[in-house]
Amino acid sequence: MAFERQVEDYLRHLTIERGLSINTMAAYRRDLARYSAWLDEQGTEDARLITPTQIGAFAGSLRSVERGHGDGRAPEPLAASSVARILSSVRGFHRHLADEGEVEVDAAREVKPPKLASRLPKAITVEQMSMLLGAVTGDDLLALRDRALLEMLYATGARVSEATGLNVDDVMDDAEIVRLVGKGSKQRVVPVGSYAQKAVDAYLVRARPLLSARGRATPALFLGQRGQRLSRQGAWLIIQATARRAGLEAHVSPHTFRHSFATHLLQGGADVRVVQELLGHSSVKTTQLYTLVTADTLRDMYVTAHPRAR
Repeated sequence: MAFERQVEDYLRHLTIERGLSINTMAAYRRDLARYSAWLDEQGTEDARLITPTQIGAFAGSLRSVERGHGDGRAPEPLAASSVARILSSVRGFHRHLADEGEVEVDAAREVKPPKLASRLPKAITVEQMSMLLGAVTGDDLLALRDRALLEMLYATGARVSEATGLNVDDVMDDAEIVRLVGKGSKQRVVPVGSYAQKAVDAYLVRARPLLSARGRATPALFLGQRGQRLSRQGAWLIIQATARRAGLEAHVSPHTFRHSFATHLLQGGADVRVVQELLGHSSVKTTQLYTLVTADTLRDMYVTAHPRAR
């Protein structure tokens, strides 16, 4: 079928020309499979016959789609961000068809994705972070590992996948710097503060050798109880358990550490371009979301403290 071939050609183009990650490619494939199934229901099998009106109808159909949770909760409508991502995949596909001469006109050119509400990153305060990091007590193997993991997350602003993907060789110069591999396999080097340095050193000397002996040899830095590389789910469970012990009411996730890292740096006077480099953002616009958070904090403090603010 010509349409299926065109989709595969586009996905191959994305893989080769843009070097997208496996997860991103899987999302593109799911989005275009949804689009293809909808077109099939409409009896359209030729990309040359697809009209802007049809694509608009597909966009409208997405707003009535419900997604299940798989845990017994009632289905919910697709989030605006999911609709926007699907339409982005469709627009990219049609743009590719036009560029390759498969169609005369880009039928999706005028289709606009829904406007997304500005979602500010969630961070906890410096005091709350201190409570969280202080909730890991004891000197047993798992406590040493958990303390090293959490200190590393806060010290570097690493994504949880970057932290769990660390190898021992990525910790360099006596743990003063660490090499992180981010999205698109892009590498960056990030300095590590003294608290994290001490925690990682204690873990490497007193805990990791014993955990490693429980499983097959692996270069992974953070290990699970059986000596295997710690998974992202395992890191999430560690954070949840630690947050409960700390008595924090705020929702804490692996990304909370990343958001707090950036917010606390900016509150301390760090330049936004420096924070961009540390976070591994390709665009400073992404990092500038955090400046909105600090501006909100300043505004709250102003309203509370200034005699003529209210």
